[in-house]
Order: sequence, then C-alpha cells, then structure tokens
Amino acid sequence: MDEIDENKELKRMEAYCAQAEHCRSEVTDKLVRKGVPYDMADRIADRLEQDKFIDERRYSRAFIQDKFRFAKWGKQKIGLALRQKRIDPAVYQPLLAGIDTEEYLAVLKALLESKKKSLHIADGYECRAKLTRFALGRGFSADDIRLCIGSVDEDEW
Repeated sequence: MDEIDENKELKRMEAYCAQAEHCRSEVTDKLVRKGVPYDMADRIADRLEQDKFIDERRYSRAFIQDKFRFAKWGKQKIGLALRQKRIDPAVYQPLLAGIDTEEYLAVLKALLESKKKSLHIADGYECRAKLTRFALGRGFSADDIRLCIGSVDEDEW
C-alpha cells in the first residue's frame, strides 16, 4: 500500500476547502474515508482551522442562510442538521436566533399557502392537520405554525 503523505493530503484539503465552505467533521470524515489515519486527519483539520480554510462559525452562517433562504427549512431542522455535523450548539444557536422573525414567518406563510394549493380537501380540519404536519416536517415549531396557519385564507375550506 502507498504511504499517505500528510503534506499532500493537506494541500488537497486546502483546495477542497477553497472551493466551498466545509466544516471540520466533513473534512475529517472525507480524509478517514480516503484511508488517512484519524490522528493524521485530526492534525490536518487543525492546520486547516489555523489557516482559516475552515471555520465553524462561518460554515454555520452559510449553512443557515442556504437552508433557510433556498431550501425553506425551519430552525429546528437546520439545528438538527448542524448537530449531525458535530458543530457546537454555542456556535450556531445565536445565528439561528438572529434570523429575522418577520422574514421567518413570511417564509412559513408562503410555504403553507403554496402547499394548500396542492391539497384537494374540502374539510378545514383535515387541511390544517396536513399543513401542520408538512410544516413540522420542514422544521418549523408548532408555535410558529399556529401563528401562520390562521392567516392562511380559510374562505376556500
């Protein structure tokens, strides 16, 4: 088997991290899958953090913006995804709390209205249940859903 050169792997990971934001767990997992020993992968990740190629806060900010603005995920689903990436909650919780409430509720309301158009249900109770289940699956809290579901036009039910 070829011996793994730490400097070559570091240069590859620098190029990889220069293309897009990545977190420490992504980098170490990629290296370990490639066959790099965990201690070497950890040293490479330390060096990448030191050289500012990876930064958990910067990554979290970009991830939150992407998932909220483009994928229309709620705070709970975003938080769960970041926890799965082994990012410290102290890093991303303030960023999630910093999302503008009005914008957050407007996104949820637009999602609910869009979903309601695809439902062909005459019963208001069943429609509310489906919309609630849909929004919970997207990671929005029950309190936020209650605020928005009442403003979705009920005249059509």
